Order: sequence, then structure tokens, then C-alpha cells
Amino acid sequence: MSKVSDGAQNALAGIEITSSRNNGPVQISGNTEGLQCIGIGTDAAVFRHINTPSFAYKVYAKDKVYKKDIEHYVYQVLGETETLPKLYETGDRYLKLGYEAGPTLYDCLVQGIHIPGQVILDVENTRSYIRECGLNPRDIHLKNILLQDGRAKVLDVSEYVMPGNDFRWEHLKKAYECYYHFIDGKPVPYWLMETIRKWYNHSPKDFDTIDEFMKKIANLTMFKR
Repeated sequence: MSKVSDGAQNALAGIEITSSRNNGPVQISGNTEGLQCIGIGTDAAVFRHINTPSFAYKVYAKDKVYKKDIEHYVYQVLGETETLPKLYETGDRYLKLGYEAGPTLYDCLVQGIHIPGQVILDVENTRSYIRECGLNPRDIHLKNILLQDGRAKVLDVSEYVMPGNDFRWEHLKKAYECYYHFIDGKPVPYWLMETIRKWYNHSPKDFDTIDEFMKKIANLTMFKR
């Protein structure tokens, strides 16, 4: 595997990632010179370094380092495939991955960027491949899917060892098929996206239809007009 450059290694050593209560985003402290933060999650933050822009370094909070080992295992099982990032190296508290450019599907909705049907097909095929490898494709949501030249790139494999179906993708797929044409190419206000996200996270995940959920959203948008 490719080794982290001295510049990136020194920069990564100068930062500390701390987890937050209630599963909130991690906190970053220390000297981030030479580093660009490109993502913040509940377990880790993701950086690029000025000397190695083609790579992304996922650095974990101290109490979440065990998840690095889980992700390393998942990448080893999945191997290389076009719709998933490539793992290059595993460090004591980081994963070195190939940098993947492009807006997330969340960004696409906020900015009014068209999401082609091929993206849905790519994710469906990726989920099938993950199952064929003996893993469970969970936690696939708007912020974990990138749009790249009309195709999908699926990020964050950390929950693929967990059992059960969280229904996130099934609900997104149905929302795309049944409702996306109403907003295709139209920016969705950030306040509305965040309201939907919070409502969804507090909704039962075993429901078979999102129709009632979508009615609730429609009522909110009518009220705000």
C-alpha cells in the first residue's frame, strides 16, 4: 500500500479529533496547517493534504478508533470496485483513501443539480455487490452518495458489518421514483432539507411507505409559502 507522505504524516500528527455527546459531529483541534477538512462525521473527520491532493485521510476520534479497524476489514472484503472508494493504507488512527470529488446528493438537492436515474441504478447494483460479498449495505443516504459525471460513488462503509435493514435507501429510492420529478432542477431550501433530515431521523424506520411522511413535508412547505 502507498505510504503517507512525510508532510501529510506530520500534519495528521498535529491534530486531535474528539467525539461529541449525543452522537454529534466530532470536534477538531490542533494545527491544521496544510490540511483541508472535507468532511465531518460522528466518528471521524476527513482531510486532504496540500502535498497529496489525490488522497483523503479519514482520522478517527480516540474513542472511535475501533471503527477504523471495522472499515479496514470491510474494504478488504469488498476489494476494488468502481462505485466505492479505494483504500490505500491504514494507520494507527486513520484510513488513507482515494479522494472522491463531486457533490453529494444532499448538495444536489440544495443546489438544484439534476440527479439522473443512473445514480439510482448504480447504488442498487452496488448494494447487490455488497451482499454478494457477505456484508450488509446499511447507512446509504443523501450525504453518503456522490454524483460523479452522472454516476454514483457510495461513501462510508462503516455499518456494513451491522445486522438489519435501516430502510434509508429504500425510502430514498421511492422518494426519487415518486416525488423527485416535482423538484428536479429546483433548489430545495437548506432549512427544509435540515427539517426533513431531523424529522426522518426521529421517525419509525420500520414503516413500509413514506407517503405519510411526504404529506407532512408538503404541509410544511405550503405553510411556509
